[in-house]
Amino acid sequence: MTDRWQFEVPTNGTKHLPPDARYMEALSSQGYGFEAAIADLVDNSIDAGAKDVVIHFLRDADRLVSLLVIDDGKGMTEEELDVAMTVGGRRDYDAKALGMFGTGLKSASLSHASAVTVVTKTRRTRAVGRRWLMERAVNGYQCDIVDPSYAQTLIDRYSERPIVWQGTVIRWDGVKNFPQHGGGGQTDRYLHRTINRLGLQLGLCLHRFLARDDFNITIAVEDVNTGLEYMNFGVDPLDPFGYPKVGHPEYPKTFTATIPSVGDVPLHAHVWPAKSTLDEYKAVGSVLDRQGFYFYRHNRLVQAGGWNNFRQPDQYLSLARVAVDLPDTAADVFRLTVKKEGVDTSPEFADALNEAVDTEGRRFTEYIGAADAVYREARRRAGTTRKAVIGPGKGFDPSLREAMEDELPVMHGEEPISVRWQKLDNGNFFDIDREDRVIVLNQHYRSAVLGGRRGGLNDAPTVKSLMFLLLHQVFEKEYSGSREKDNLQLWQSILVAAARAELERMADDE
Repeated sequence: MTDRWQFEVPTNGTKHLPPDARYMEALSSQGYGFEAAIADLVDNSIDAGAKDVVIHFLRDADRLVSLLVIDDGKGMTEEELDVAMTVGGRRDYDAKALGMFGTGLKSASLSHASAVTVVTKTRRTRAVGRRWLMERAVNGYQCDIVDPSYAQTLIDRYSERPIVWQGTVIRWDGVKNFPQHGGGGQTDRYLHRTINRLGLQLGLCLHRFLARDDFNITIAVEDVNTGLEYMNFGVDPLDPFGYPKVGHPEYPKTFTATIPSVGDVPLHAHVWPAKSTLDEYKAVGSVLDRQGFYFYRHNRLVQAGGWNNFRQPDQYLSLARVAVDLPDTAADVFRLTVKKEGVDTSPEFADALNEAVDTEGRRFTEYIGAADAVYREARRRAGTTRKAVIGPGKGFDPSLREAMEDELPVMHGEEPISVRWQKLDNGNFFDIDREDRVIVLNQHYRSAVLGGRRGGLNDAPTVKSLMFLLLHQVFEKEYSGSREKDNLQLWQSILVAAARAELERMADDE
């Protein structure tokens, strides 16, 4: 009776309300990260049956000009291309396709570029192309038709046998996060950082595909003037379950969660060995991020870590990882985000986890205890029973936060300690804001700490880590005793003297 009442609303006809052209701006503002956007394009290549995908950065001397994603998939006819370039364009997805919503190509591309051009060719059709230019897109969904001769030229550029070659080229122009000025090695530094992160992201979320013999992803950089391709390497699979030896002798083990609206869902529970330094373990976020569920949809990793309201993250569960292949008929229990970076689960899933068992009748909750025990035993053997601390927050480099959280148990539910530079009138090296949990470093000494280098939000990691180790206990106590106050004054005096000495050395060098 209640469900029926919800829909008993009198109506009087319908009215067609097409989206405003500014919807394109909203589409491009969904918070796509750069790596996630590229991964979405590669998903389309996999759906097209590609064996090889190339991610190609083009530069003109010190300036990056374009980014292209090229695949040797089956390509598209002109009609299929129009559907692909239509916002929300409906096409018949294969039962095992990675695409879902019909927005990934446009949303991912226009989140990072002012123009996206798609050129494609099948074995039996000519090369065709379309271009979304943001300024035209927001003015009535005007999509440009690419000149056929240019479309064929772009196809030929990436094919050894242009007569029979098939596939698709996606080109981004006006990429928003490319360095505006490439001088002083800025472009090289950007490429190093970006390609490293991109390789890790693609290696992780597509590791099952990359592990096959018939699929490859290559990242390359080419100078458009000289034609010199001075960087070209393949992406390696990064299996989050690729440990060389087990962390617990009884695992991995498969539990079964029975969900009434979905059926039986296998949970492949793993325990990593303690103190692992492998990228397969450490590349997945922080200690608290990397534990929990790893959801796959059609072999594509769509969530790396997280307990999905089953429990809170815990320092002692950092070795626990559970692989879950999402069922095709997920009902409303598993809802994939548009960016394929997470899965929203209903309370029905959490309830089923409490009742999940393996073939011997052992409960999934026992696995949680086993993973916890492995971590604690590793700490005991190392002789490190460390007290939990308030964790580091903004101002600390992510790799520094990760190292701290690896070594120190972190208090849960506590606002982290941040660090920032700020002008201090008292000449001290640092100040402490207990209420907002901030370590304030004196801006006057910043150049001394950085050695004259340009600063940033996460600069001076060595000094900041030392300040955290000296001061974190101050934030964990309600007040400072006389001995602690004396220590604070001691540290102030020595740090101020050191910073002033460094400033004097810098002045002498000038």
